[in-house]
Amino acid sequence: MKHVFLMLLLSCTLHADPSAAASAAQAPEKTDPSAPPAADAKPSITRLEDGRMKIGEVTFDPKTRQVRVPCTINMSEGLIEFAVVHENGKIHESLLVTKCSPTDINLAFKLLRYVSSEELYAIEKERGVSSDKYPEVPEAIRKAARVDLKVEWEKDGKTQTVPLADWIMHAETTKAMSQDPWVYGGSMMYDGAFVAEQTGDVASIMVSRGSLLLYAGQNNFNDDVWLPHTKRVPPVGTVVNFLIQPHKP
Repeated sequence: MKHVFLMLLLSCTLHADPSAAASAAQAPEKTDPSAPPAADAKPSITRLEDGRMKIGEVTFDPKTRQVRVPCTINMSEGLIEFAVVHENGKIHESLLVTKCSPTDINLAFKLLRYVSSEELYAIEKERGVSSDKYPEVPEAIRKAARVDLKVEWEKDGKTQTVPLADWIMHAETTKAMSQDPWVYGGSMMYDGAFVAEQTGDVASIMVSRGSLLLYAGQNNFNDDVWLPHTKRVPPVGTVVNFLIQPHKP
Protein backbone atom coordinates (compact mmCIF):
# COMPACT_ATOMS: atom_id res chain seq x y z
CA MET A 1 0.00 0.00 0.00
CA LYS A 2 2.91 2.32 0.85
CA HIS A 3 4.39 1.89 -2.62
CA VAL A 4 1.04 2.57 -4.31
CA PHE A 5 0.63 5.78 -2.29
CA LEU A 6 4.19 6.85 -3.09
CA MET A 7 3.82 6.38 -6.81
CA LEU A 8 0.54 8.34 -6.81
CA LEU A 9 2.22 11.09 -4.82
CA LEU A 10 5.22 11.20 -7.13
CA SER A 11 2.92 11.37 -10.13
CA CYS A 12 1.13 14.35 -8.59
CA THR A 13 4.45 15.95 -7.72
CA LEU A 14 5.76 15.91 -11.25
CA HIS A 15 2.59 16.29 -13.27
CA ALA A 16 0.06 18.24 -11.20
CA ASP A 17 2.41 20.83 -9.64
CA PRO A 18 1.72 24.39 -10.85
CA SER A 19 5.42 24.83 -11.64
CA ALA A 20 5.22 21.89 -14.01
CA ALA A 21 2.13 23.21 -15.74
CA ALA A 22 4.02 25.77 -17.78
CA SER A 23 2.92 25.77 -21.39
CA ALA A 24 5.02 24.33 -24.18
CA ALA A 25 5.64 27.88 -25.31
CA GLN A 26 7.70 28.39 -22.15
CA ALA A 27 9.95 25.38 -22.71
CA PRO A 28 13.61 25.67 -21.63
CA GLU A 29 16.53 25.90 -23.98
CA LYS A 30 17.91 22.60 -25.23
CA THR A 31 19.99 20.85 -22.63
CA ASP A 32 23.49 19.48 -23.04
CA PRO A 33 23.23 15.97 -24.55
CA SER A 34 25.78 14.82 -21.98
CA ALA A 35 23.46 15.88 -19.12
CA PRO A 36 22.32 13.14 -16.73
CA PRO A 37 19.23 11.26 -17.91
CA ALA A 38 16.02 11.27 -15.92
CA ALA A 39 16.09 8.85 -13.02
CA ASP A 40 14.04 5.68 -13.45
CA ALA A 41 14.43 4.39 -9.90
CA LYS A 42 11.34 4.52 -7.72
CA PRO A 43 12.03 6.62 -4.60
CA SER A 44 11.34 5.15 -1.18
CA ILE A 45 10.53 7.11 1.97
CA THR A 46 11.97 6.13 5.33
CA ARG A 47 10.92 7.48 8.72
CA LEU A 48 13.87 8.17 11.01
CA GLU A 49 13.82 7.72 14.78
CA ASP A 50 13.90 11.48 15.44
CA GLY A 51 10.73 12.03 13.38
CA ARG A 52 12.44 13.23 10.23
CA MET A 53 11.89 11.54 6.87
CA LYS A 54 14.39 10.41 4.25
CA ILE A 55 14.21 10.02 0.46
CA GLY A 56 17.43 8.60 -0.93
CA GLU A 57 20.05 10.70 0.86
CA VAL A 58 17.74 13.71 1.27
CA THR A 59 16.33 14.19 4.76
CA PHE A 60 13.45 16.50 5.68
CA ASP A 61 11.59 17.49 8.82
CA PRO A 62 7.77 17.67 8.75
CA LYS A 63 7.80 19.95 11.82
CA THR A 64 10.36 22.58 10.77
CA ARG A 65 9.97 21.97 6.99
CA GLN A 66 13.75 21.97 6.70
CA VAL A 67 15.28 19.99 3.83
CA ARG A 68 18.85 18.72 4.22
CA VAL A 69 20.95 17.79 1.18
CA PRO A 70 24.46 16.34 1.63
CA CYS A 71 27.03 18.02 -0.64
CA THR A 72 30.75 18.57 -1.06
CA ILE A 73 32.54 21.84 -1.74
CA ASN A 74 33.39 21.88 -5.42
CA MET A 75 35.02 25.29 -5.98
CA SER A 76 36.91 27.81 -3.85
CA GLU A 77 37.77 30.21 -6.68
CA GLY A 78 36.57 31.12 -10.18
CA LEU A 79 33.26 32.42 -11.48
CA ILE A 80 30.15 30.52 -10.42
CA GLU A 81 26.61 30.51 -11.79
CA PHE A 82 25.20 27.84 -9.48
CA ALA A 83 25.18 27.28 -5.74
CA VAL A 84 24.36 23.55 -6.02
CA VAL A 85 24.24 21.09 -8.91
CA HIS A 86 24.09 17.32 -9.22
CA GLU A 87 27.52 15.73 -9.67
CA ASN A 88 26.68 14.97 -13.33
CA GLY A 89 25.61 18.56 -13.99
CA LYS A 90 27.49 21.83 -14.56
CA ILE A 91 30.15 21.24 -11.93
CA HIS A 92 32.60 23.62 -13.64
CA GLU A 93 30.52 26.58 -12.43
CA SER A 94 28.98 25.45 -9.14
CA LEU A 95 30.06 26.08 -5.56
CA LEU A 96 28.66 22.77 -4.25
CA VAL A 97 27.91 19.39 -5.80
CA THR A 98 25.60 16.65 -4.58
CA LYS A 99 24.90 13.02 -5.38
CA CYS A 100 21.22 13.52 -4.47
CA SER A 101 18.61 13.29 -7.20
CA PRO A 102 16.82 16.61 -7.95
CA THR A 103 13.64 14.53 -8.17
CA ASP A 104 14.11 13.37 -4.57
CA ILE A 105 14.75 16.94 -3.43
CA ASN A 106 11.63 18.16 -5.23
CA LEU A 107 9.52 15.37 -3.75
CA ALA A 108 10.65 16.47 -0.28
CA PHE A 109 9.48 20.01 -1.10
CA LYS A 110 6.09 18.71 -2.17
CA LEU A 111 5.65 16.53 0.89
CA LEU A 112 6.41 19.59 3.03
CA ARG A 113 3.82 21.60 1.06
CA TYR A 114 6.20 24.16 -0.39
CA VAL A 115 4.58 26.34 -3.05
CA SER A 116 6.47 27.09 -6.28
CA SER A 117 6.48 30.45 -8.08
CA GLU A 118 7.34 31.07 -11.75
CA GLU A 119 7.83 34.82 -11.28
CA LEU A 120 11.49 34.77 -12.40
CA TYR A 121 10.90 32.82 -15.61
CA ALA A 122 10.53 35.21 -18.55
CA ILE A 123 7.59 34.55 -20.86
CA GLU A 124 8.74 33.41 -24.28
CA LYS A 125 7.67 35.34 -27.37
CA GLU A 126 8.27 32.19 -29.36
CA ARG A 127 10.07 28.93 -28.79
CA GLY A 128 13.54 29.67 -27.47
CA VAL A 129 13.10 33.45 -27.53
CA SER A 130 12.43 35.15 -24.20
CA SER A 131 10.54 38.39 -23.82
CA ASP A 132 11.00 41.07 -21.17
CA LYS A 133 7.70 40.09 -19.58
CA TYR A 134 7.18 37.83 -16.60
CA PRO A 135 4.19 35.89 -15.25
CA GLU A 136 1.88 37.69 -12.84
CA VAL A 137 2.12 35.70 -9.63
CA PRO A 138 -0.15 36.44 -6.66
CA GLU A 139 1.65 37.94 -3.68
CA ALA A 140 0.56 35.07 -1.46
CA ILE A 141 2.30 32.57 -3.75
CA ARG A 142 5.41 34.74 -4.02
CA LYS A 143 5.70 34.84 -0.25
CA ALA A 144 5.05 31.13 0.15
CA ALA A 145 7.78 30.31 -2.39
CA ARG A 146 10.50 32.21 -0.46
CA VAL A 147 13.13 30.06 1.25
CA ASP A 148 16.31 30.62 3.23
CA LEU A 149 19.45 28.67 2.29
CA LYS A 150 22.21 27.71 4.72
CA VAL A 151 25.25 25.44 4.86
CA GLU A 152 26.31 23.26 7.77
CA TRP A 153 29.63 21.51 8.34
CA GLU A 154 31.92 20.20 11.04
CA LYS A 155 35.00 22.18 12.10
CA ASP A 156 37.24 21.27 15.02
CA GLY A 157 34.59 18.90 16.33
CA LYS A 158 31.87 21.54 16.33
CA THR A 159 28.92 22.02 13.99
CA GLN A 160 29.07 25.31 12.06
CA THR A 161 26.04 26.82 10.30
CA VAL A 162 26.05 29.98 8.16
CA PRO A 163 23.83 31.49 5.46
CA LEU A 164 24.83 30.26 2.01
CA ALA A 165 25.27 33.92 1.00
CA ASP A 166 28.28 34.17 3.32
CA TRP A 167 30.19 31.86 0.98
CA ILE A 168 29.48 33.84 -2.20
CA MET A 169 30.92 37.27 -2.98
CA HIS A 170 30.61 39.95 -5.65
CA ALA A 171 33.61 39.92 -8.01
CA GLU A 172 34.04 43.70 -8.03
CA THR A 173 33.01 44.81 -4.54
CA THR A 174 34.27 41.60 -2.81
CA LYS A 175 31.25 41.92 -0.52
CA ALA A 176 29.23 38.86 0.42
CA MET A 177 26.02 38.18 -1.46
CA SER A 178 22.95 39.78 0.10
CA GLN A 179 20.95 37.49 2.31
CA ASP A 180 17.77 37.91 0.30
CA PRO A 181 15.48 34.88 0.25
CA TRP A 182 15.67 32.51 -2.70
CA VAL A 183 12.68 31.35 -4.70
CA TYR A 184 11.45 27.79 -5.06
CA GLY A 185 10.70 27.77 -8.79
CA GLY A 186 10.08 24.04 -8.99
CA SER A 187 11.63 23.42 -12.45
CA MET A 188 9.18 21.90 -14.98
CA MET A 189 8.20 18.89 -17.06
CA TYR A 190 9.25 18.97 -20.72
CA ASP A 191 8.73 16.21 -23.29
CA GLY A 192 7.76 13.88 -20.47
CA ALA A 193 10.91 14.44 -18.41
CA PHE A 194 11.60 16.44 -15.25
CA VAL A 195 14.03 19.14 -16.41
CA ALA A 196 15.92 19.49 -13.12
CA GLU A 197 16.74 15.79 -13.25
CA GLN A 198 18.07 16.18 -16.79
CA THR A 199 20.18 19.29 -16.16
CA GLY A 200 21.19 18.57 -12.57
CA ASP A 201 20.36 22.17 -11.58
CA VAL A 202 19.40 22.39 -7.90
CA ALA A 203 20.11 25.99 -6.81
CA SER A 204 20.93 28.54 -9.51
CA ILE A 205 22.34 32.03 -8.99
CA MET A 206 21.77 32.79 -12.67
CA VAL A 207 18.12 32.26 -13.55
CA SER A 208 17.79 28.75 -14.97
CA ARG A 209 14.41 27.47 -16.17
CA GLY A 210 15.31 23.99 -15.07
CA SER A 211 16.56 24.79 -11.57
CA LEU A 212 14.59 23.97 -8.42
CA LEU A 213 15.80 27.05 -6.54
CA LEU A 214 16.57 30.54 -7.87
CA TYR A 215 18.42 33.54 -6.46
CA ALA A 216 16.04 36.51 -6.33
CA GLY A 217 18.56 39.24 -5.54
CA GLN A 218 20.43 41.63 -7.82
CA ASN A 219 22.72 40.43 -10.64
CA ASN A 220 20.90 37.14 -11.13
CA PHE A 221 21.17 37.57 -14.91
CA ASN A 222 24.90 38.36 -14.98
CA ASP A 223 27.31 35.44 -15.39
CA ASP A 224 30.56 37.27 -14.51
CA VAL A 225 29.70 38.66 -11.09
CA TRP A 226 29.82 35.90 -8.47
CA LEU A 227 32.77 34.09 -6.90
CA PRO A 228 33.27 31.75 -3.94
CA HIS A 229 34.21 33.81 -0.88
CA THR A 230 37.72 32.36 -0.71
CA LYS A 231 38.49 33.39 2.87
CA ARG A 232 35.27 31.84 4.17
CA VAL A 233 34.73 28.70 2.09
CA PRO A 234 36.30 25.54 3.58
CA PRO A 235 38.69 23.51 1.38
CA VAL A 236 37.43 21.80 -1.78
CA GLY A 237 36.17 18.33 -0.95
CA THR A 238 34.82 19.28 2.48
CA VAL A 239 31.55 17.49 3.23
CA VAL A 240 28.69 19.89 4.06
CA ASN A 241 24.93 19.88 4.36
CA PHE A 242 22.91 22.23 2.16
CA LEU A 243 19.89 23.37 4.16
CA ILE A 244 16.61 24.75 2.77
CA GLN A 245 13.94 26.12 5.09
CA PRO A 246 10.97 28.52 5.02
CA HIS A 247 11.96 32.18 4.80
CA LYS A 248 11.84 34.16 8.03
CA PRO A 249 11.86 37.93 7.39
